[in-house]
Amino acid sequence: MILSDKRILEEIEKGTIVIEPYDRTCLGTNSYDVHLGKHLATYRDRVLDAKKHNEIDHFEIPEEGFVLQPNTLYLGVTLEYTETHAHVPFLEGKSSTGRLGIDIHATAGKGDVGFCNTWTLEISVAQPVRIYAGMPVGQLIYFAVEGEIETLYNTKGNAKYNSKTVRPVESMMWKNSF
Repeated sequence: MILSDKRILEEIEKGTIVIEPYDRTCLGTNSYDVHLGKHLATYRDRVLDAKKHNEIDHFEIPEEGFVLQPNTLYLGVTLEYTETHAHVPFLEGKSSTGRLGIDIHATAGKGDVGFCNTWTLEISVAQPVRIYAGMPVGQLIYFAVEGEIETLYNTKGNAKYNSKTVRPVESMMWKNSF
């Protein structure tokens, strides 16, 4: 079950959903619009290796915007910091973003109950497109959880993305055993 606007407001009031900064005009019928933060990153190496720590270079989006190019993976970050203590958050691109040929996530659209952070975006484009810090890029939807949670994400000892950040975070796949 997806939470409605009224239910999202109730959960914000209870503290089980936290969105900072919060703007009531960003609340949709059953979602909350999130915006692109000012930080982007790209991987240093053109060929990535899942077993090694692939380092990234961070940079800020200038006021005049930045043109994203096809065939490059950009890591972005939401302006909004979120906490979700009783629901499963999903991040989806806005239709207006998609119609510009911008994908905001490759596979990581689902958060876990207990996720408390900004969202790193895996951005790719179909053709060159200029983007701006603060532009709407996605929407969060919240699903109810059936059953009790044994371990919240923010209490897991092996959670790889728990450190609070305002910048995009590179893949931590290399921390897995395989």
